[in-house]
Amino acid sequence: MNESIEAELRAGGANDLAEELLERLADRARRRGLLDVAVASVDTPIGELLLAGTDEGLVRVAFENQDFDEVMSDLAARVSPRVLEAPRRLDAVRRQIDQYFEGRRTEFDVPVDFRLAHGFRRKALGFIAEIPYGRTASYREVATGAGNPNAVRAAGSACATNPIPVVVPCHRVLRTGGALGGYGGGLDRKETLLRLEGSLL
Repeated sequence: MNESIEAELRAGGANDLAEELLERLADRARRRGLLDVAVASVDTPIGELLLAGTDEGLVRVAFENQDFDEVMSDLAARVSPRVLEAPRRLDAVRRQIDQYFEGRRTEFDVPVDFRLAHGFRRKALGFIAEIPYGRTASYREVATGAGNPNAVRAAGSACATNPIPVVVPCHRVLRTGGALGGYGGGLDRKETLLRLEGSLL
C-alpha cells in the first residue's frame, strides 16, 4: 500500500478513536452531572465553526475569526462551567450545516437555546429566525417585527451580538437600500452566505 495512503488511514483511525474517547468521557461526565454544555466543531466553506449545545438546544455558533477559547470561557461564565467537547451530541447540527452548504437544506430543524439573548434582542432574533431562505429583511423590518419600529439601532445590535449565526440567519438582514451592513463573521462571510442562498447576485 502507498505509504501516504496508509498514513492517511492511520490518521483517520486516530481521529475516530479520539472522537470515541471524547464521547465516552462526555457520557461519563453527563451521568455524573458534570456536562452542561457540549461543544464540537465543523469545517465549512466559510471556515471552521464552533458549535455549543445544552439540553435545551444549540446555544452558540462561533466563527474562526472569533477566539474559540474566549467563546468557551464566555460559555463557562454565562451558561455553566461544565463545558466539554462532545462531538456526537452535536451530530444533527453538524449534519444539517453540511447539508446547508451543499445546497441540500434551506432551513434548520434543530432546537435552539436563546438564553444568551434577552429583552428586545431576543425578540429580534425570534423574528430573524423566521426570515426565509433566499429572502432578506431590513434592520427597520426587524425592529418592526420585534415590536418597536423605532429600535433600528437595537435591531442592528441584536444582529451584531447574535449568539447563533447561520442557524439564526442574521446574515439575511441588510440596510435599507440593500447595503450589507455589518456581520460578526466579517462581510466576506455574509456575502458568501447570501450568494449561496441566491439573494445576492
